Amino acid sequence: MVLDADTAVKRPVLRLRRSLFTMDLIAASADIKHRFRTVAKLCCVPIIVLLVIAALGPEQWAPRTNLGWQFDHFVGYFGITLFFCLAWPRPFVVGGVFAAVAALLEGLQAFTPDRSAYLPAIFYGAAGALVAAFVGELVIRVWSLGARWTAANVERFLTRRAGHESTLPSIPG
Repeated sequence: MVLDADTAVKRPVLRLRRSLFTMDLIAASADIKHRFRTVAKLCCVPIIVLLVIAALGPEQWAPRTNLGWQFDHFVGYFGITLFFCLAWPRPFVVGGVFAAVAALLEGLQAFTPDRSAYLPAIFYGAAGALVAAFVGELVIRVWSLGARWTAANVERFLTRRAGHESTLPSIPG
């Protein structure tokens, strides 16, 4: 049996005592996660607008560090992709889209008067996006394993303390 938001709404998930104390952690965390992702999605719109302005606007408008354009491209696409992975938890899709966006924006720079398209810049931007996708996927997988491990340990602790049988199904290890 799999626990989801519907299950948490229908019955209590963790009980210290049957009638005294009930916590619906899964329902609360689903609501918080939904709100966080909604705000993150709203913040993605200005990020895309600023990315397009920095890529296709005058060269002075693009923020630069003293570490070189390679670092700027890699870290810029890395950070943007990680932020988008918070809003849309499909890191490989987001990373692939931003690798394509890096190529598209760099290609469109050929049509601007003060810039030119440069193939290595495409590779640095795409590499930043794909590395962020791998990091995002790793974090999601480790987080879900940790959540399963924590839920199993909390359940064992509560059943030992309360002296009644388990309310959560056994979680495969």
